[in-house]
Amino acid sequence: MSASDAIVRVQGVHKYFTRGAERVDVLQDLSLDVSNGDFLALMGPSGSGKTTLLNLIAGLDTPSAGEVRVGGQLISSMSEAQLAKWRTRNVGFIFQFYHLLPVLTAYENVELPLLLLPLSSAKRREQVATALDLVGLTDRMSHRPGQLSGGQQQRVGIARAIVTDPTLIVADEPTGDLDSRSADEILNLLGELQKTMQKTIIMVTHDPRAAERARRTLHLEKGRLVEQTAPKLESA
Repeated sequence: MSASDAIVRVQGVHKYFTRGAERVDVLQDLSLDVSNGDFLALMGPSGSGKTTLLNLIAGLDTPSAGEVRVGGQLISSMSEAQLAKWRTRNVGFIFQFYHLLPVLTAYENVELPLLLLPLSSAKRREQVATALDLVGLTDRMSHRPGQLSGGQQQRVGIARAIVTDPTLIVADEPTGDLDSRSADEILNLLGELQKTMQKTIIMVTHDPRAAERARRTLHLEKGRLVEQTAPKLESA
């Protein structure tokens, strides 16, 4: 992959935290390119650094050393305020436990990211309706999270992630709280977003069955990239 093909470029990234006088190295001299429209799974044991890497790519954290670029922008040098503004427009987040507000309807939960953008109410309605339609929940838009199944709540979470038409979708254990049937539905939906909308998706997972749905899988161990599977060929 050439530099021009990569929508995400991680170059020589090191990340450490301090606990009192102790320094804990989480990522060590890690480099990674992700092409536009890729579906990448990050795997590894607990403490391997995969969620830390996801957070750096999503602009939720900054590296101790090295560079992170997304869509040609050097996000690793942005201030907190710049990162917050950048995330609003460029990153859609999918969480294991949905992070939906229980007092809001599915429609209102999906609309939340759009309230941070300079959009008319009509444009917001259009984008929310489109996102809910894409995840098959048009008939549940007035339901609150407590009235929805786990799989439906995660679909609301996916609609919220895509409603701003982000550059990148990051998913942290998106099937970790679901039964196998609901997990399959969510993974099918992510696959469709990648194929039909050419969304770039980076997913952290412990589940090999979930990782199988990605185009390629990257393995981390003790903060280093130790293995990477070849991209899967698209079926005709």
